[in-house]
Amino acid sequence: MLELALTGSRRYWSWMVIIGAFIATGAVAYSWQLKYGLAITGMSRDVSWGFYVAQLTFLVGIAASAVMLVLPYYLHNYKVFGRITIIGEFVAIAAICMCLLFLFVDLGKPARALNIFLYPTPNSIIFWDALVLVGYLLINSIVGWNVLEAERHAVSPPAWLKPLIYLSIPWAFAIHTVTAFLYCGLPGRGFWLTAILAPRFLTSAFASGPALLILLCLLMERYTSFKPGKEPVQALAKIATYALLANVFFFLCEVFVVMYSGIPEHLEHFRYLYFGIAGKGGLVVWMRASLILMGMAMLLLLIPAARKNEKLLALACLMVFGGTWIDKGMGLVVGGFIPSPLHQITEYVPTLPELVISLGVYGIGLLCLSVLLKIAVGVKLETKG
Repeated sequence: MLELALTGSRRYWSWMVIIGAFIATGAVAYSWQLKYGLAITGMSRDVSWGFYVAQLTFLVGIAASAVMLVLPYYLHNYKVFGRITIIGEFVAIAAICMCLLFLFVDLGKPARALNIFLYPTPNSIIFWDALVLVGYLLINSIVGWNVLEAERHAVSPPAWLKPLIYLSIPWAFAIHTVTAFLYCGLPGRGFWLTAILAPRFLTSAFASGPALLILLCLLMERYTSFKPGKEPVQALAKIATYALLANVFFFLCEVFVVMYSGIPEHLEHFRYLYFGIAGKGGLVVWMRASLILMGMAMLLLLIPAARKNEKLLALACLMVFGGTWIDKGMGLVVGGFIPSPLHQITEYVPTLPELVISLGVYGIGLLCLSVLLKIAVGVKLETKG
């Protein structure tokens, strides 16, 4: 099926050239990081996780959200998702590839990535996080490719594939739960020390992931011959709506506990993120923007007429994606380090090399996604014909 990705219109190849430019630029910046180390980033002794880990955390949620298509379609025989389930699985593959690459660049020396598996430490959450990510990548790759191959030849998928499909459902929940445990398992960081962190991770994932899938479906509807249909898009919109409501509710629960209890180790992080401390508040504008975006998206999605309007739906999905990207990325990761356990405020701003390297990683993810979707659309059109 790879031959389907080697043919396309001028628009397709122009898009691939743009992605190639992103990747090449990121590779140049990464060569600089290899030479000088993580000193070229904005990270420091007090803020040891930055933009790379923030993207990893967010993208794990995007990968996990594929279960919102897999579970109804395979487990409950919800045929509406039949045309787009493969899109969700391929988005998960691209997202996991980017997660692993962000983990790779954050380690500094590339050889350190091998140490996770060459010298496993079962008492380390990072080891389990890397393990479930690689496992989820393999499961989705095997399932997605074989299901698409079977569809192309108009035959039923092999019987041995069904256990893997069922396994992918709890595995999707596991990859984001383990990522949450990576944070809330650190007792010295009050901001992350909450039992509700894993549910917050999952609800934000089940809001932002379907939002991204809706945007992809709308783009494919407009720029390709493949038509996902309005019914699956509207079903995804309802999923995103309920997940966003749950995410906002969990956030408000967290705010109540923090404000009512007044425990300094937790309260100071919220004060820094949303109000600033001692004149320092580099993330205040971003975090307030995140709240506004999610609030406006919630209003649009709750109105049926707005939800059924494709332009307003696309706008709402962009707001959901942007709001959760800020909150779950920089807000969650950097906010957990400021103030430090010694109540020192060391602000973090990603440097240009960090941003360029991240752009390169996103370029690789877009390349992977573009090739996989090109193949999926090609097969769908072949079988339709």
